Amino acid sequence: MRYLTAGETHGPQLTVIIEGMPSNVPLTAEFINEQLARRQKGHGRGRRMQIEKDEVAIVGGVRHGKTTGAPIALVVYNKDWKNWTSVMGIEPVEEDSEAKRRVNRPRPGHADLSGGIKYNQRDLRNILERSSARETTVRVAVGGVARALLAHFGIAVGGQVVRIGEVEAPANDLPLDELIALTEASPVRVVDKATEEKMIAAIDAAKADGDTLGGIVEAIVEGAPIGLGSHVQWDRKLDGRIAQAVVSIQAFKGVEIGIGFEAAKLRGSKVHDAIHFDETKGFVRPTNRAGGFEGGMTTGEPIVVRGVMKPISTLYKPLASVDIDTKEAFTAQVERSDTCAVPAAGVIMENVVAWEVARAMVEKFGGDSIEEMRRNYDSYLAYVKDY
Repeated sequence: MRYLTAGETHGPQLTVIIEGMPSNVPLTAEFINEQLARRQKGHGRGRRMQIEKDEVAIVGGVRHGKTTGAPIALVVYNKDWKNWTSVMGIEPVEEDSEAKRRVNRPRPGHADLSGGIKYNQRDLRNILERSSARETTVRVAVGGVARALLAHFGIAVGGQVVRIGEVEAPANDLPLDELIALTEASPVRVVDKATEEKMIAAIDAAKADGDTLGGIVEAIVEGAPIGLGSHVQWDRKLDGRIAQAVVSIQAFKGVEIGIGFEAAKLRGSKVHDAIHFDETKGFVRPTNRAGGFEGGMTTGEPIVVRGVMKPISTLYKPLASVDIDTKEAFTAQVERSDTCAVPAAGVIMENVVAWEVARAMVEKFGGDSIEEMRRNYDSYLAYVKDY
């Protein structure tokens, strides 16, 4: 499976085309919209979330509530487009037109300067409009499609915020369904109420200072079978593909699987997971420090991924920059932004991870229809049980 997205943050719409989804997978706009609504929540979001109410339109590849095997086309319309129709219009305008609203002062931490140089753009709006995290809207929609496939095999996806700024949530070992219920009720997607209050206070303090906060988010996938991914080639290792997908999210700067960087300071006996055999469950692990992976392949234990999101680059007390025309020093241009988008980033990460797991499922079990894929899956589980 693969997908491509298109569209700009202030353009008329965001579009994605998904190829390779098996036929007969139940799929509705309402199911995808649940994920889009989750992305828009969270303490610290900016005014854009008050303008937009993201809802997907399925415009290809689904008929009467089921996928057909054809490419799936999804569209999310930008309600803010009505305020940008002249600025972001397709037709040519005069170079000195007010409609240009040209951007010539790159913002530190954004793609503005590097993208402007790479694509020879003297108006940096042509870079920031596409590099914006608004693009993650349709990546979350893609994750919604992936979840529809995973649900058919009893694979569940959830997550939580681990840290915002200097406030870290205490570790927990809750069942995934309970974790999901508690984090969905929290404006910062944490279980612990005392931590929630501290995180909200930290976000409010940063906003008052014209500053921003980043953090760490965690995604958990339960129910994935042993053997997704492969050890035989670098680009077939599923943990590597997940890591690439996570770091591709705007503002993400790091990723770890399982205990991740913690493994660097521990002895091997405290890092690796012993193998046991249970007559009912088969091969199991008493611990899951590896985060569900060995040799680039799933072990059958929960997949646990953490991602690091840097503080949002747009500051209301902007850093120093340089005018690309005059080369004079200026404070960077300010675009509307959030103070903290870590809770939303957790939702985004869940969905990009869901996509990679779903893609690996299709690769492993094949099938042009969900029924054919299911037969292959059931046959494989019987083989694993008797191994």
